[in-house]
Amino acid sequence: MNWHPGLILLQAPPSDASPFALPFVPIILIFGIFYFLVIMPSRKKQKEIAATIEALKKGDRVITTGGIFGEVVSVDTATLVMKIGDNVKIKVSKSAIGGLQGDPAAEGSK
Repeated sequence: MNWHPGLILLQAPPSDASPFALPFVPIILIFGIFYFLVIMPSRKKQKEIAATIEALKKGDRVITTGGIFGEVVSVDTATLVMKIGDNVKIKVSKSAIGGLQGDPAAEGSK
């Protein structure tokens, strides 16, 4: 076929509408599975711990993320005072509270 200056060659449209999206389907599926198995349960647990921390009151027995067991003596907006022994009180941030002392999820598996 000879080339002609006025000749325009048209290509047929591809049979698949998006051939570039096909390799990304497995990646999207893996991300979806990862989200439902890892991210969603961890968010749920974070919300439960946050609700527990906000509901703390005097007399609750708690455990910190560092492993210190104690009883809540007073609660402020961002901190609380814990009694960890006879005549021993410490002031800790609410974010350092891992959960209630009787809660098996807060104490970990033994």
